Amino acid sequence: MTKLIHFVDTLLKWFLAGLMGAIVLVVCWQVVSRYALNAPSSVTEELSRTLLIWIGMVGAAFAYRTGVHLGLDIVTRRFNAALQNKLAMALTASVVIFAIVVMVVGGGNLVALTWELNQMSASLGIKMAYIYIAVPLSGVLIAFYGICQLYFMVCNKPVPVVEGMH
Repeated sequence: MTKLIHFVDTLLKWFLAGLMGAIVLVVCWQVVSRYALNAPSSVTEELSRTLLIWIGMVGAAFAYRTGVHLGLDIVTRRFNAALQNKLAMALTASVVIFAIVVMVVGGGNLVALTWELNQMSASLGIKMAYIYIAVPLSGVLIAFYGICQLYFMVCNKPVPVVEGMH
């Protein structure tokens, strides 16, 4: 299981780095074409918005994996270690359920609907389903990481850290 987690972590890091590089290039081209060439590109605004959606959704899954997502432990810190562990398991299970029900199923329905209706993006000319697929993909990743976290909690093993992240 640790090798699978490491593989997904590595894939996600490279994918997010590629998306970040792409958005930097797209926005730089937008600035150059608008101000230096005085001929603004029509696709850069929509492409940068699409890339930002993907970075936000997939990045949320990676943030959940690395533990840098928003979390409030002000209440749980007051309990003893055994109760804190049970609360952490319950909260992780609720995150998994939310990711599956809302993001995977709900997001999958959104993708299916936009695919069926053949909704197209205005400038890029691609199906909106390709843009919206970031939601169920992110849900699958969050559910995967949550299930792995639950496994390590139940087995009373430390969750493997992401290599290169400290």
